[in-house]
Amino acid sequence: MSNMTYLAILEPGEDGSYGISFPDLPGCFSYGENLTHAAQMAAEAASLHMYGLEQDGDEIPVPSLSLPKEETEGMIVMPVTIHPNLFRLKKDNERAKTNITLPAWLKRIAEEHLTSRPFPGGLEWIVMSAAHR
Repeated sequence: MSNMTYLAILEPGEDGSYGISFPDLPGCFSYGENLTHAAQMAAEAASLHMYGLEQDGDEIPVPSLSLPKEETEGMIVMPVTIHPNLFRLKKDNERAKTNITLPAWLKRIAEEHLTSRPFPGGLEWIVMSAAHR
């Protein structure tokens, strides 16, 4: 999926913070402590929302080119470009801590293998390399 640009609505708070919403991405909200932080959080929220839609097999909303003035009065409208392919690659390659149960014989073989040929990642790397085969 190529890059997409959605329009975010930033609602200024009294303390200089901003509430963030995306009319084209129902349920996608965030918050920023200031305008710079809001821009970063908007991109992260939209990227994560899009990732969730993809994972669930939901339809990807088409971005609007403009928003009605009534919806944006007193607000800041900010275009937010997301990079779904890069975000998916990042999320899919994050380390996920998990515990697994192995048969004792398999654990013993893996540990013997580590003794004869140590891997920098230890048992984790053996399990990962076996899963990739």
